[in-house]
This record gives sequence, structure tokens and C-alpha cells, in this order.
Amino acid sequence: MDDLPSATTRVQISKSGPYRVSGNLPLDEQIIGTNGAGESVAWRHGRTFPVQQQYALCRCGRSSHKPFCDGTHARVGFDGAETASRAPYREQAKVIRGPTMTLTDAESLCASGRFCDPNGSVWNLVHMTERADREHFVRQTCDCPSGRLVAWNNVTGERLEPKYEPSISVVQDPANDCSGPLWLRGGVQLVGADGFAYELRNRMTLCRCGASKNKPFCDGTHVSIGFSDKR
Repeated sequence: MDDLPSATTRVQISKSGPYRVSGNLPLDEQIIGTNGAGESVAWRHGRTFPVQQQYALCRCGRSSHKPFCDGTHARVGFDGAETASRAPYREQAKVIRGPTMTLTDAESLCASGRFCDPNGSVWNLVHMTERADREHFVRQTCDCPSGRLVAWNNVTGERLEPKYEPSISVVQDPANDCSGPLWLRGGVQLVGADGFAYELRNRMTLCRCGASKNKPFCDGTHVSIGFSDKR
């Protein structure tokens, strides 16, 4: 996305191996917080990991030292082939225009965070004009960790994005009793195993259960297989 600064932080995908992180990227844990109805409504901060200049994060889902790599990918014959589209976000996204806001939606990037669901869902909220509805719409799209959903102001053409410093979070999803993806924020440069530089985006989620069919991105499979880094 063209309004992000040039990235000095980097995640290098190794062929059928880990994500190799460089640039003193902070690493922490973010937990999907829910309301009484079980709806995703807020991010809660979990633990913070010690800062390291470089580190390797598990991509196969089998490490005994998660979220870090311990070399298990080589022993189990992990296939980490990158199958996701490399087209820019705007080329992948469907456009849904409302009276005051527009929603862009690149469905293949969905990581099952479910922040889109409350208050009637963002696909309905985009058509509403009441202030409360518009506020829900912007907040819920901004809470989408994968950046699948983006809100736009129809008057200014501005993309409404949360302000993030470059960082990585390990997502936990207690409502589904599972662990989620790696959440890259703030314009971290992702580089494929073949050297391809993926589009710089403010939000993206990377598979760490090893089972996504849209690698390197999360496709929500961690929920259906009950992936956990606690076991």
C-alpha cells in the first residue's frame, strides 16, 4: 500500500522452513476478546517476548518451542509451498460502496478473527448512515487482523487504518479453544522463499499451524483443526 513507509523490518520465508525475522521486530501475544454473546469485540494484550535482533518463527506447526522454530519442519517433511495470490490487495478485493463509506473485501485473506460479525456485520453496516453504525463499521474493519477488510471514506477517498508500529503478534483465540496465526502489523516486509517481495500492507496474518491452503497467509484452518501452541 503506497502510503506506508519503506520497510526496514523483514520476514523472510525459508523454503519449507520457518519465518526468519530481522530488524528488532517486537514480538508479543494478542488475545481475541469476546463479549457475553461470544462475539469478537476487542484485542487483549498477552505476554511480551524478549526483544531480539533476529529470530525464527515456526511455520510447520510442530515445533516443541512454539512460537519459535526448533527444526522439526525438516524431520516431518513439511511442505511450505507458497500458493497464495501475489496480486496487490486492491486487485483481489471486492468493492462494496455504501452512502458514506466503502468496504473492500479480499475474502481469501480471512483468518477467522470474526471482528466483522457484531452489530449486524460490516457488510450491512457499510450501508448505514447513523453515526453509531459508522463507528462500529470503522472499528470492526480496523480490528480485522488479516487486512481482509478495509474501510474507506467516500468523501476523502481515505483508507481508514489503525496506526501500528512494525511488530508481530502471536494470536490466541480462547473462544475457539485454539491458537491463531502470526499477525504482522505496521508495514513489515514479507519476502517469499524465491525472493518475491509481497505487497507492503499494514495488516496481514501468516499461517503457523502448517495447514493453510493459502500459504504463506492464514486461511482459518487453525480453527477447524484445533491448533494449539499450548500442547
